[in-house]
Amino acid sequence: MESKDQRISEITLDEHSVVRRSPQVEHERKAAIYDLIENNVFSPQGDLRGPFSLTLRIEENRLVFHVCDTQGQQLTTFSLSLNSFRSLIREYFMVCESYYDAIKSSSPSQIEAIDVGRRSLHNEGAQLLNDRLQGKVELNENTARRLFTLLCVLHMRG
Repeated sequence: MESKDQRISEITLDEHSVVRRSPQVEHERKAAIYDLIENNVFSPQGDLRGPFSLTLRIEENRLVFHVCDTQGQQLTTFSLSLNSFRSLIREYFMVCESYYDAIKSSSPSQIEAIDVGRRSLHNEGAQLLNDRLQGKVELNENTARRLFTLLCVLHMRG
């Protein structure tokens, strides 16, 4: 049984290469962070006690998780290769772009159809992330979904 303290209480994206984002992507980033802080399960392997402060960054084709306590003391760092995410992220970006374009001029049924595809790809990305993090950290579905959103945001380059 998970402790209520086995969660992320603060999250930061290391975005040193980002110049600017579209309003839609910025909205997704803010919403993902807000939702993540409100409801998550994050329990790194080992005897680490939360709540945790998490910094995410992309470094040499790896998603790096820097996990600290709430006082900033480094507890652990782990990473995973992004190779298995490349095509999924590319496809997700294309569907999101279609969705944002559809909102401007398409019928509600067309928007809904695109949104179903977008949610399906998002769920697939979250499941892949959760699978790849097995043995490193325990997540719930909501946490994996929000972290996948933030992984996508980190892939945006100015």
